[in-house]
Amino acid sequence: MSPPLSYILLFFGVFALSTSAIFVKLSDAPSTIIAGYRMLFSALALLPFLLFRKAELRELAHLSKKQWLLGVLSGIFLAAHYTLWFESLRFTSVASSTVLVTLQPLFAFAFGYLLFGEKLTRRALFGGFLAIAGSAIIGWQDFRVSGTALLGDALALFAAGVITAYFFIGQHLRQKLSLFPYAILGYGSSAIFLLSYSLFQGFSLTRYSALNWLWFAGLALISTILGQTVFNWLLKWMKASTISMSILGEPIGTCILAYFILGQGMTLQQGIGIVVILAGIFIFLYRK
Repeated sequence: MSPPLSYILLFFGVFALSTSAIFVKLSDAPSTIIAGYRMLFSALALLPFLLFRKAELRELAHLSKKQWLLGVLSGIFLAAHYTLWFESLRFTSVASSTVLVTLQPLFAFAFGYLLFGEKLTRRALFGGFLAIAGSAIIGWQDFRVSGTALLGDALALFAAGVITAYFFIGQHLRQKLSLFPYAILGYGSSAIFLLSYSLFQGFSLTRYSALNWLWFAGLALISTILGQTVFNWLLKWMKASTISMSILGEPIGTCILAYFILGQGMTLQQGIGIVVILAGIFIFLYRK
């Protein structure tokens, strides 16, 4: 795939993913229920594409035990990420939570070096840390050092580390596994884990308003299919660290959507942070 097309798809996926925090804020269902139905509806939406592709069905049938284990493990990591992040939104602001959960590049740089020996140029590192600084500028006014907000911020930071592990497993599996088998294996195992855990907690699987079911569907079709799944597809051609870096653009879309949908104001500080993030991402991704 040509770099220009891959970058266009990457930024399209980032904007689609930006809707996640909005849908979660609009729903009043428990975090594990929201995440569980997000994964279940995503897997069901992709299932017809797999059923009509015989070659990819054979891939799924001939997976090794190691590939099955890694696929299920990626689903568990994804389940943990969404549970931690959605729960963090109960305790802290959209801006703070989204900024912290998109600090994935810090983990991606470390994991990429330790696991795959990936080395970044000074220019790329500068761009990465510049974009991270932009994220901090956006969320700085919302950070609090006490009370429930600190718990929410901590949960979001843990969620960032977990999703980085998910992307690195995907980077490994996607070299030999097509998109739909990989996505359905991960999303399906994640849904089973989340909904089973919800039952264990005593949550109902059905007693939710029509609006909640609409938000669940929006998370699946927009945030996951057009966002997360686009990233999974690009893992065949891009490094996990590059995708994690690009996701730093998520707070930009979230701030814009929060302004129009949730009525949360856009400040000068957020505007400066957006400009800094865009500059950092451009420097990181730029190739002569």
